[in-house]
Amino acid sequence: MISYTLKCEHDHTFDSWFQSAEAFDKLLAAGMVTCSVCGALGVEKAVMAPRVRPARNAASPSERPLSAPASPAEQALAEMRKAIEANSEDVGDNFAKEARKIHDGDAPERSIIGQAKLEDAKALIEDGIPVAPLPWGQKKRAN
Repeated sequence: MISYTLKCEHDHTFDSWFQSAEAFDKLLAAGMVTCSVCGALGVEKAVMAPRVRPARNAASPSERPLSAPASPAEQALAEMRKAIEANSEDVGDNFAKEARKIHDGDAPERSIIGQAKLEDAKALIEDGIPVAPLPWGQKKRAN
């Protein structure tokens, strides 16, 4: 496996892993490497410093934790998620039912988040009930 720092035609930089240098070249030529920020196809390798593995007995350098945002876009998304979750009621699997009740005036108006089946979400939109998918998956819940 090899990690490359890539840069798109809009100056977004991001890291991506590839099976090999040849695999990267083949995927790039096939138009299958796109910017992870904006989706642009104009991607090239960015200048990057090589990672040199320290000696086994050397102290390991402090690195960014894997859970930390890797880019300004990830940081902005994390902040947006935190704000939405702090200011919304999580109604879980009852999202479609609760959104419809709020729209019909049968429940108090408030911001809600939760999960809905695709067909239920489409029905809400067709009925003029404003909903939007959020750009992240659901949090794992403790059992």
